[in-house]
Amino acid sequence: MKSAILATTLSAIFALGGCAGQGNTNPTSHTASSDTLTNAAVNIESGKDYHSFSNPEQISVTHLALDLDVNFDKKVISGDVQLTVKRMQEGNNTLVLDTRDLTIKGVTANGMPVPYSLGKEDSFLGAPLSITVPEGTNKVTVSYQTSPQASGVQWLTPAQTAGKQHPFLFTQSQAIHARSFMPLQDSPQVRVTYSATVHTPKELLAVMSASNDPDTARDGVYEFNMPQPIPAYLIALAVGDLQFKPMGKRTGVYAEPALLDAAADEFADTESMLEVTEKTYGPYRWDRYDLLILPPSFPFGGMENPRLSFITPTVIAGDKSLVSLIAHELAHSWSGNTVTNATWRDLWLNEGFTTYLTYRIMQMVYGDNRYNMEAVLGRQDLQADIDSLAADDEILAIDLRGRDPDAVFSNIPYEKGALFLRELEQKVGRDNFDQFLLNYFEHFAFQSITTDQFMAYLNDTLLNDYADKLSSERIHQWIFQPGIPQGAPVPHSNAFKIVDDARNQWLNGELQAKDIDAKDWVVHQWLYFLNNMPETLSQDQLAELDAVFDLTQSKNNEIAHSWLLMAVENWYEPALPRVHSYLVSIGRNKLVKPIYKALSQTPKGKVLAQKAFAEAKPGYHPLTVKANEGFVD
Repeated sequence: MKSAILATTLSAIFALGGCAGQGNTNPTSHTASSDTLTNAAVNIESGKDYHSFSNPEQISVTHLALDLDVNFDKKVISGDVQLTVKRMQEGNNTLVLDTRDLTIKGVTANGMPVPYSLGKEDSFLGAPLSITVPEGTNKVTVSYQTSPQASGVQWLTPAQTAGKQHPFLFTQSQAIHARSFMPLQDSPQVRVTYSATVHTPKELLAVMSASNDPDTARDGVYEFNMPQPIPAYLIALAVGDLQFKPMGKRTGVYAEPALLDAAADEFADTESMLEVTEKTYGPYRWDRYDLLILPPSFPFGGMENPRLSFITPTVIAGDKSLVSLIAHELAHSWSGNTVTNATWRDLWLNEGFTTYLTYRIMQMVYGDNRYNMEAVLGRQDLQADIDSLAADDEILAIDLRGRDPDAVFSNIPYEKGALFLRELEQKVGRDNFDQFLLNYFEHFAFQSITTDQFMAYLNDTLLNDYADKLSSERIHQWIFQPGIPQGAPVPHSNAFKIVDDARNQWLNGELQAKDIDAKDWVVHQWLYFLNNMPETLSQDQLAELDAVFDLTQSKNNEIAHSWLLMAVENWYEPALPRVHSYLVSIGRNKLVKPIYKALSQTPKGKVLAQKAFAEAKPGYHPLTVKANEGFVD
């Protein structure tokens, strides 16, 4: 899922918000006592999910059979879910499920009512649903209805879509939002297969993170099957005026008609990405890999729902400059979907591995130059978070007890995790590390694992085979200490030298903007140019850049983001109307949150933020509202 800070950097493309700014490329590590290695793990029970009420260690759900009706008028999903369970402890008959804002209409087994109770509501965990499963049966059926305010569901009016003719619905389950549209064991350590029948208005198409038939008839009844066991956060549904266009023998794109051709052209290299990843890291295990282009209110860059990644339209740039997002969501098919973090403390096992794979996929498809540029930008993004986060939030195996797991999404699990793997690669050699990853994906296929399990596997493999090059102390430092360890890899790109020279000469008054030879610059160079500007620029400097390069009207959403953030921080008034239109036209947190945060720092900025938020809020996803409402209070 799920980005952080600057531009087309890999971590920046997928997760929640963050702040843009100049990155210091010097490695930084917080001062920590020798006890820091273990302090992060004190009293944390490895594998215990502190964000779920469910009891899979006693009785575990193995399959879901959904029969759902989508009601756009009432903005509710209603129906039944039949849960197949397995008793993990002899004689245990109490099944505990996670729910949030669900109306439970009844629970049955073998057609007969069974006892159930709904527990006390927690502010972000929801409420436990306890069900007595009769002896001799392994299936119970829950009839329920969602709330119109379900945190994991967004309902869009026709006016909020590209086509303006039909409504649109999509779900977003990560991290713990699946429980807002179905009762289930909402923990990544619980893997289920599922089937579904979804009833919709006949003119609309339903798609899910399951088997999708591109040629299915539009009859208002759609059948789905997911035969591989997946965690709850990967269950996803979308309904809208969707059409399909193939991009390769196993890849295609679903989108509203107005976006379909542009999306298919932009992401035409998806099949090539899939093929090179298979060649290096083993077979793709999910049959097809399709993309769903969502309306611009989608709060993430992308979400790695298996077989059907959900994608923001903000990366359709017309030049494939932002397609590392597609590489990232595809890479999750290996790291995240096939081998999954067991708890949200272990998120770095998903995102760090996936970000590392993303860089490698981009290198294999687009070459060393792009690989190096994106790596430098990613390193700067990581440094920006290291400079701004509390030390406890800079730890890969983060302590999230008592906190909303959405808080874990920063550059730490993404870029710090990837940098750790890059160091392992450099220590043991790329070919050896690739073989390690291929074996790792095979060894843990379709399992959810903890940081401790990964470390035990690493100890038995790389640490054992390369004891002269790796140390357990260094690995503990990476995983359990804040900051970036001294001596960590520092990527370089020759393509940025001309950008540094041009920026420095312009700042020193030795070169006018009109004389900067930027006609051949790619998006990554523009982002490096902007993101490494001083925090303060004069109005004349901003006006000069804008007049020459028309930055306020940039059609690239990442370049526009960096420029508009700079404009807000320096209160460059000619750009403020675009700031407003930018905030009300997209809901991707990575792009809007830093701007809202910057606006909130001054009284006049807060007025602009409040106006934009009030206009945009009806079309924002609940996660975008939650992430930004504090800036406009």
